[in-house]
Amino acid sequence: MAVSHLTQTDLARRWRISPRTLERWRWLGQGPKYLKIGGRVVYRLEDIEAFEAEKQREAVA
Repeated sequence: MAVSHLTQTDLARRWRISPRTLERWRWLGQGPKYLKIGGRVVYRLEDIEAFEAEKQREAVA
């Protein structure tokens, strides 16, 4: 099974935020789960999608 990963830059582009925001979230223990392998940070697509689902809000009429 192929696991898709995004780099910090890829995720920042996806969400249209600064890569520094992701760095700060990691430092604060916020944001999606991530892997740090050999000094490189990557995010699994399934963890990103789970984080997005967690943050999803219903529109208030």
